[in-house]
Amino acid sequence: MSRPHEHWTVLPHGKLAEIDAGILTVVGEIHMPLVTLPRRMTVVRLSDARLVVWSAIALDEIEMATLESYGRPAFLIVPNDHHRLDAKAWKERFPQLQVVAPEGAREKVAEVVPVDTATPSFDDPQVLFVTVPGTRGNEAALVVRRPGGTTLVLNDLVGNIRNESGFGGWFLRLMGFAGDEAHIPAPVRMMLVKDIEALRAQLLRWADIESLKRIIVSHGAPIDEEPRQTLRELARSLK
Repeated sequence: MSRPHEHWTVLPHGKLAEIDAGILTVVGEIHMPLVTLPRRMTVVRLSDARLVVWSAIALDEIEMATLESYGRPAFLIVPNDHHRLDAKAWKERFPQLQVVAPEGAREKVAEVVPVDTATPSFDDPQVLFVTVPGTRGNEAALVVRRPGGTTLVLNDLVGNIRNESGFGGWFLRLMGFAGDEAHIPAPVRMMLVKDIEALRAQLLRWADIESLKRIIVSHGAPIDEEPRQTLRELARSLK
């Protein structure tokens, strides 16, 4: 895991894109020994134009101007203790941010940035923060309802890295972080999943959301083809 940045440090990243009404996303890169890992930030606009920033990435000033024109950053969600890289820098840039982390990750996240709450109140019934059952309180998710469908925002629990090539791509596959389909990466399962039945039940509850349109993950492409079936297959993969 990379050392958390002390100040605003811009690493390679793409452009913000609106994936649905009130939902922005952008992909960046983390250069690690032997491999470059793609990472994703998701930004959700609440009904009053405040922004929920999920798994923050420090962007260049052009993209930050785009983000700030979209709304006012109000919540910074650190969805587990491995996603702290830019949290301190974001809090320094936006002191008014309420920092959110799931209870099980709170202590380690607080080593980098003070955590305000594990149970945020967005005052918007269309955006729900979830601490994922079966992860010992260490992993968060968001459910975002829009007129055109529901988006499920996950973090490390599901990976969907498919097209990485060369030695880095081979190594990601070897380590279980990449594959031919969306999956629960083996290292994540080993470190994160503590109660298989509780997690399976949650995946199936999400699969029952008839309006589910897509799943956004922090590492890999969004899952927008048969997301409900994907969740059922992920539940079946838990043994």
